[in-house]
Amino acid sequence: MNKETIKLGVVTAALLMGSTALMAGGDITPMEPMVNTDVPAKVAWKSKHKFFGFSQIGVGFGDGVTKTGDYKFQADRIRLGWKYFSGPLAAKVFLDFAKDGSNKNGIGVPELIKDAFISYKLDDALVVKAGVIKTPVGMGFTIPGWNLDVIKRGFDKKLAFERDFGIMVSGRDIGFGNNGKVNGLEMGHERPWKGFGYDLMFAGQAGRSGAVINANAGNGEAYMGRLMYDWGQELHAEVSYGVSKEAGGTNGAKDVKKNVIATTDLEDYKVFNAGIDSHFDRANVKAEYYHTTGIRGVKGWDMNTLALTGTYYLTDTIEAAVKYIGGSGDKGSTSADAANTYIGLNYYINPKNNKMDRKSRRSRNRHRIQLNYVLASGDAGDANAKTVFKYAGGAFFQDDAVLLQYQFKF
Repeated sequence: MNKETIKLGVVTAALLMGSTALMAGGDITPMEPMVNTDVPAKVAWKSKHKFFGFSQIGVGFGDGVTKTGDYKFQADRIRLGWKYFSGPLAAKVFLDFAKDGSNKNGIGVPELIKDAFISYKLDDALVVKAGVIKTPVGMGFTIPGWNLDVIKRGFDKKLAFERDFGIMVSGRDIGFGNNGKVNGLEMGHERPWKGFGYDLMFAGQAGRSGAVINANAGNGEAYMGRLMYDWGQELHAEVSYGVSKEAGGTNGAKDVKKNVIATTDLEDYKVFNAGIDSHFDRANVKAEYYHTTGIRGVKGWDMNTLALTGTYYLTDTIEAAVKYIGGSGDKGSTSADAANTYIGLNYYINPKNNKMDRKSRRSRNRHRIQLNYVLASGDAGDANAKTVFKYAGGAFFQDDAVLLQYQFKF
């Protein structure tokens, strides 16, 4: 830098300071040492890590579980995870060792990876997430697997979009002041507050959904949205809608530039979901409805389901639970109506507290034994029902069953 440039800079600075003082109505006086009292003391940089996990080991009896023996051992979930927080940043990785390392779902990561995303919280009403995320379609699906009322998710779980690779914008606790804590990792309605919430997600084909097959990262996309309203423990209500393009996958026909130009079926998979979750003293009730079309990209393969759940704490350690899930479906000229009804007891081993509210239940579930009797009814045992409902395995019982499970969580 030459001397002329330095002189010009000094003169310009002096003129600016002088004009500011004159506009303020004061005289130019010798400058005093400046002390900025608005600058806070230096705060040490902080971060927080949390390591967590749980396992669910059980056994099933009856023709609904096994046709070849008296019983069948099962491990529904064996999971380990990490959470990380630093200011507005948060991240989560969640692995399920009951799954293998294949990438057969087509979303771009192995089945072993359940969640793997980062988030940035600008405000309670605006949180941005990116990565492998639990999709915001289906109230029951977004309830954590270790916080279920009965041992199995119903057959409607396969109608949800499951997890997908994409980006999501979310907001919680909107409209009635600050009633709860939003940490940026929320994927469902884990905490009660008062106000509205929302999720908007753009992702690839929802290949982990039982209703989408032959997915391939980059060959299609999915769009999802959810609107929620909460009023404390007494009411959580939500509606969601999603579309996964070309749910039948592609047949590999490509042009000269290797772009896919033909598909096995151009039908999109579309889902509408609505749910209510309410807690009253020792009781909790839930209702959830699905309306779906274009399952696996097949025109005319549609399904509606209704799930009703009720629980009641009999004592500080024993809870009664009943869940009914019924569905009606069509696949071309084939139609069926079927239902599974769970009747169960939940025994909480050494619970953290005796509180019965929806939030405290998360802590009580750390060590739990569940016993369920599952009654299959309607067309459940018919071939038509197997064609319409058992499209992707899962918890659709065609015969009665008895389930027993122990859960450990830390």
